[in-house]
Amino acid sequence: MAQPSRTIQIDDEVFAYLQRHSEPLVDTPNDVLRRLLLDGERPASDPAGSRPTGALMPLIEAGLVRPGDQLRHTQSRLKFTYTATVTADGWIDIPDGRTFRLPSPALKAQVGYDVSGWAQYVHVPSGATLAELRERLAAGHP
Repeated sequence: MAQPSRTIQIDDEVFAYLQRHSEPLVDTPNDVLRRLLLDGERPASDPAGSRPTGALMPLIEAGLVRPGDQLRHTQSRLKFTYTATVTADGWIDIPDGRTFRLPSPALKAQVGYDVSGWAQYVHVPSGATLAELRERLAAGHP
């Protein structure tokens, strides 16, 4: 069963804050609030299969990424490596069991600060960043 939709009133300052923390043309205000307040987690009452497709789905559909592929972010100076897995519906699973629709909140949950998951996650099989894969898709060059 889908979650009921609710309406809230926000002032211009709060709306501007949501805009500054959104991924343009991807995030809804609810996505931003979920990421900031709940670390991007989907509701526990959201049954498997009823969630929207993740941001990596276009890359999967184009054959640039496959479900089960690994993503990696390495902090060379600190000698930390973070990994994640692409799900069949285009989400990102991180090792602690949380799943994220977008790469940046997933990587933030791992490293502890705002970082572009598109620019920093490397798709292990191809060696390209998610941003590079997205650019290939936009250019029509899979």
